[in-house]
Amino acid sequence: MEAADGYSGSGSVWRQIQARLSPKLSHRDPADRKERSLRVFRRGARKAEAAAAALARVTDRSQEQARPGSGPSLLLPPSHRKSSSEADPAGSRGGGGGAAAVAPPETQDAREGISSPGSSVAADRALSSSGMFKVEVELKRGHNLAIRDRGGSSDPYVKIKLGGKEVYRSRTIHRNLNPVWDEKTTILVECLSEPLLVKVFDYDFALHDDFMGAAPLQLDSLELHRMVPVTLLLKDPQCPDEDLGTLELSVTLRPKDSPVEERRDAAAQQAQRLAELHRKSQLWRGIANIALIEGRNLIPMDSNGLSDPYVKFRLGHQKYRSKTVSKTLCPQWREQFDLHLYEETGGVLEITVWDRDTGRRDDFIGRCQLDLSSLAKEHTHHLELPLQECQGSVVLLVTLTASAHVSIADLSVTPLDDPQERRDIQKRYSLTKSFSNVKDVGVVQVKVTRAEGLMAADVTGKSDPFCVLELNNDRLQTHTVYKNLNPEWNKAFTFNVKDVHSVLEVSVFDEDRDRSADFLGRVVIPLLSVRNGEIKGYVLKNKELTGPTKGTIYLEIDVIYNTVKAALRSLVPAEKKYIEEEPKVSKNLLQQNFLRVKRCIMVLFSYGSYINSCFEWESVQRSLLSFMVFVLVVWNFQLFMLPLSLLLLLVWNYFFSSSWDAADASMDAVFQSVDEEEDKEVRRPPVAAAASDGCASAQDSEHRSFMDKLHAIQDVFISVQSALDQVASHGERIKNTFNWTVPFLSLLAIATFSVATLLLYFVPLRYLVLAWGVNKFTKKLRNPYRIDNNELLDFLSRVPSDVQVMQYRPLKMDPGQSPCKRRRPHPS
Repeated sequence: MEAADGYSGSGSVWRQIQARLSPKLSHRDPADRKERSLRVFRRGARKAEAAAAALARVTDRSQEQARPGSGPSLLLPPSHRKSSSEADPAGSRGGGGGAAAVAPPETQDAREGISSPGSSVAADRALSSSGMFKVEVELKRGHNLAIRDRGGSSDPYVKIKLGGKEVYRSRTIHRNLNPVWDEKTTILVECLSEPLLVKVFDYDFALHDDFMGAAPLQLDSLELHRMVPVTLLLKDPQCPDEDLGTLELSVTLRPKDSPVEERRDAAAQQAQRLAELHRKSQLWRGIANIALIEGRNLIPMDSNGLSDPYVKFRLGHQKYRSKTVSKTLCPQWREQFDLHLYEETGGVLEITVWDRDTGRRDDFIGRCQLDLSSLAKEHTHHLELPLQECQGSVVLLVTLTASAHVSIADLSVTPLDDPQERRDIQKRYSLTKSFSNVKDVGVVQVKVTRAEGLMAADVTGKSDPFCVLELNNDRLQTHTVYKNLNPEWNKAFTFNVKDVHSVLEVSVFDEDRDRSADFLGRVVIPLLSVRNGEIKGYVLKNKELTGPTKGTIYLEIDVIYNTVKAALRSLVPAEKKYIEEEPKVSKNLLQQNFLRVKRCIMVLFSYGSYINSCFEWESVQRSLLSFMVFVLVVWNFQLFMLPLSLLLLLVWNYFFSSSWDAADASMDAVFQSVDEEEDKEVRRPPVAAAASDGCASAQDSEHRSFMDKLHAIQDVFISVQSALDQVASHGERIKNTFNWTVPFLSLLAIATFSVATLLLYFVPLRYLVLAWGVNKFTKKLRNPYRIDNNELLDFLSRVPSDVQVMQYRPLKMDPGQSPCKRRRPHPS
């Protein structure tokens, strides 16, 4: 009995433990379990039926669109269309209205199971998959977006939400009201009755991002396997009458991929990731040389029946903008530039034509695209591309070439440190190979070892520095060294040299994950001033390159080039940088350019006063000697004496002139005379983000007319400022040519003057004039698409002005932090 009692007591304890561990199972009777199973089954059946009904609606709509005479489907605003979620659920089942609502659960379940035998399979598929449909969205561009910044622009980006959850966010395009994203994303959805919500925001650093408008993207009106272009009108619920611009998208609805399609998409995504990896590692696979020749029969955009067209090119993240040709419908641009190819196929080159308007937004003329993968490499293609959205065409010459010698390596595996490879490179650029591949002038290797004493850009008193090297439009960068003011990179970068007069820009930035990088310092080094094999410390300068900032960077540079190729390249147009800061109105810059022009004019006046003093016999010896020279030259004058006199002036300055230090001192005086305060730029007044409803149209027109006048005055100031800079620069470059500021160019001038002297001495002048005229008249016939140039101006463009001489001059280091300079032993 006691044993029985003990056994019963232990059993009761076990039942109590079991009840505590699983209370639901212990208190659930069989009727409850059966009712719960029925509820789960009915819920799954209803989901399966809803998915099957949505698929049936999409299929029926596709068949209706496939019938003859049926128009294309339009995505209407929500107010003009009733969502499928508002439909009668009983009617969607095809049941008997109220009878279906009052039927017993068992009868209703049996009826559902018998009437749709495939619904259980569809339910299994719907429940087992994470999404039944795949929506492919291509975000193209925006038009006339809202102004949210004080500068009259915005920094827009796009968010796409599904069910209140963010599923996509685009990149931010800064200072643009007509941004072009060209980004693609794929979104998995379960129910087509729930729309995607597309929102646009203006990015503000350290502030709350400003709302720029939103619009729903309805999915239940899409057709399977058909790309539908969509234009979304952005609206603000608080200001429904405000025009916030539009977004252009392309949407394609597809069912969830089969395993074969998934593998195909995975391969395509892998190729795209590989191209992105090459782009991030900055190693391009090839070069696309593009010559923009002309435009034909463009549409007029101005009131005078003409346009002021210019062209924008975009290949991936690379952009280029041509010059503006005023008042013409058949512009002649004649420009040439290079773009890097990161993808194996080449990518798609996007071309847009715009009309330049002063004081307002530029007008869009048309666009076209060029698939570079369809072009054969190592061959020049003459293409006339018609504009897609209007009449007119653009004429191009496109040449695809293999990748240049560009690399990033550790210091242990640098190319020029290998004696055999160095000899091969020197042989490739020897004088015997002067006329093979004239555009390949040389190669430069830059070793970025370390930096010391950088500026602290973070609140922790440290920085996350990385180094960027730019040679014309070639750009490479190091990795980031985190939390360090004395970073060591120990990387070697190799560039191809297209122009030996190029300047190597080395900039140091601080990486910030949530915003753009902070500037820490910069130094510019002309390639012709490099001493091979020398490790040298360069004091970093500010952005304007006018004064020092904190820190020193240590570089070792080697330049190998062909002298003949470098001389020939000096007489062709220099390569323009794709990304250049737009000119701004600056009081200090205007005053500086005025003083530079004044200094050039004063030099001419000083020469004139010197000649006048000879006429006035202020110095008897000087006047007598000048008179004898004048008589001898005039009596025996020959044309060859003109280049000979310039040649003698160059030789005299090389041996006897001490004007180098004087020129630098005069330029220092010009910079010191300019106020060192920060430029107070004339900026556009802030524009309100949204105009009040009570603002009259007359006030708006007055405001616009005032803004137009202000922009016109600003353009006049910029034109005067640029004209003064050009005049002063040409005068300073002529002076610097004769002052031997760049010995290579002065020697080239001596060779040119010597050849001109010999030709004028031995060849009659009429033969030379005849040869010049025949060349000029037949140049267009021999090459109709030749890029026009002026050899003298191209030569002078390589000579630095006094401002550039000041920017290129290395600063003296603090004696306490002077770097150890050493000559690396020659590897050969």
